[in-house]
Amino acid sequence: MSVLEFKPSQPFTCGVELELQVLNPRSWDLMRGAEDLINCLEHVEHPGEFKPEITESMIEYNSGVHERHDALLGELRAMRGAIGTEAGRLNLAIAGGGTHPFHAWHERRIYPGERFQHLSALYGYLAKQFTVFGQHIHIGCTSGDDAIYLTHQLSHYIPHFIALSAASPFAQGHDTLFETARLHAVAAFPLSGHLPGTVHSWGEFEQYFSRMAGYGIVASMKDFYWDIRPKPEYGTVEIRVGDTPLDVETAAALAAYAQALAMWLLTVRPHPLVPELYDVYSYNHFQACRFGFHASVIDPFTQQAAPLDREITAALDRVLPYAQTLGAAEPLRQLSENAVRRENGTTWLRAKFAESGSLTDVVRAQSQRWLQKN
Repeated sequence: MSVLEFKPSQPFTCGVELELQVLNPRSWDLMRGAEDLINCLEHVEHPGEFKPEITESMIEYNSGVHERHDALLGELRAMRGAIGTEAGRLNLAIAGGGTHPFHAWHERRIYPGERFQHLSALYGYLAKQFTVFGQHIHIGCTSGDDAIYLTHQLSHYIPHFIALSAASPFAQGHDTLFETARLHAVAAFPLSGHLPGTVHSWGEFEQYFSRMAGYGIVASMKDFYWDIRPKPEYGTVEIRVGDTPLDVETAAALAAYAQALAMWLLTVRPHPLVPELYDVYSYNHFQACRFGFHASVIDPFTQQAAPLDREITAALDRVLPYAQTLGAAEPLRQLSENAVRRENGTTWLRAKFAESGSLTDVVRAQSQRWLQKN
């Protein structure tokens, strides 16, 4: 059996990964520039880490590990300053958002790294279509069993993170009518979805992983494109459904919500691990992607439908005491206000398009918003 050692980490700590768009500041289309930008960033001081992604029009930045919201936000702002300065020196621009509104996927170039070249050979055109931009949130866990429990329980809240982070209404030059078009690029991969509902402990997960590795389907956890997955080498659970927000303040607030939610779930353990958890998973996932805050979702525990915006505000109120211990009460209140007003990155992007009628102007505004100092 393949052994996956889960390395315990400090509980409820968090870190984030943000995938950013590398842009031509004249046409505002995506352009190849990640390699040059990473090389420049290696020669300046900055916190965190900048890394390549699957195509040369993407760059990822990873925070350190943090206990409190203010420390994470401070680091993300410092990294934003560093990448903004170096991008300007290279005559590049940077933006958040889950998709580029009008780029042509076939024009992208795979980043010259061994894993990226392997994925391109394996997945064909899907690799270039994977030029989409997400936020991943890592939450620390003290054991593999806690990580499995949290992975399952957070699945109920996946629609919350989809709606709160949604910032990708446009794709290939058109309004998709979805709040987030990004997740469809992820869903195309054969190992997308979620952790099997039959796995209830770390030992059972090791057995499952061993079978999948024995079939030759996976070689590491990176091969699972699940919405949430345990990351044993980090001692975390990783939430992967969010669009990259349009600003770092929203990114830090979403991480704070994940922290507080994890603290409540692992402290109170309000729900058992039941197979019914996944009966409505795909339906709720689609509703959140398509309609955002306007979605209607099914609670697998009560078997009742409810408006997603009300579900989000109720959950935010429920975990607010835990957020206060993390110094994150104010960002959670802001997320709650966004849900009440039904405002997210997608509503902002559509408003910008309504003002100008130009997707080029939308991207310019995205870039300006990412770099603005709040």
